[in-house]
Amino acid sequence: GIKLDNLETNHFVLVHGGGFGAWCWYKTIALLEEGGFKATAVDLTGSGIHSFDTNGITSLSQYVKPLTDFLEKLPEGEKVILVGHDFGGACVSYAMELFPFKIAKAVFVAAAMLTNGQSTLDMFTQQAGSNDLMRQAQLFLYANGNDHPPTAIVLDKSLLRDLLFNQSPSKDVALASVSMRPIPFAPVLEKLSLSDMKYGSVRRFYVGTPEDNAIPVVLQESMINSSPPEKVFRLKGADHSPFFSKPQALHKLFVEISKLPSP
Repeated sequence: GIKLDNLETNHFVLVHGGGFGAWCWYKTIALLEEGGFKATAVDLTGSGIHSFDTNGITSLSQYVKPLTDFLEKLPEGEKVILVGHDFGGACVSYAMELFPFKIAKAVFVAAAMLTNGQSTLDMFTQQAGSNDLMRQAQLFLYANGNDHPPTAIVLDKSLLRDLLFNQSPSKDVALASVSMRPIPFAPVLEKLSLSDMKYGSVRRFYVGTPEDNAIPVVLQESMINSSPPEKVFRLKGADHSPFFSKPQALHKLFVEISKLPSP
């Protein structure tokens, strides 16, 4: 056991990836709460049970509003550990730039960890050649007509397991296949403005997933090298969704990160 009172914060805020929702963290929430931690999982706009048409999302700020609203309402002096998965990495980065003083640590789990002026799409296209599965799985939606840019991306259900859940229990794959929603396209295109003074002042950690078919190791390593975090952890045997494939090991890492004292 650890003395939770001695931690800078025992409150984790969990931010899902593209197409996912707060539901994907159900094992993590249970494990954290059993350990005496506080866990909040947020549904971003048009995700999970947030009732909004994904096709109507036109900016990253609109997409991450549930997260920024939550951080804004945090009591004075209270801090959280922000965890982002997949595209949630870009969302967490956006929040770090806005509220650096409210975030004790940021944890990127198989996530887009971008540099200033980079978009999530930029990051993916760097390695486009190496990830045919991702290309095959993406179906574009054109709610504004075919002569306009796509409004959202849906993932082909038949390729979900191979892409996101190749090491995950079939129960969780079933949960995902009935719960996933389209990914809004505009936020994926948006280039982030990240400053050393704000974003750069927050302690960052990366959790790598060696069996990941969505953000392959090569791409994870290139993000880590472009913008080195304080520490990198690698979750042996984890696919793109370690909250399903390696929930206990992921939880242990979160607890370890929460205990790391200021350098």
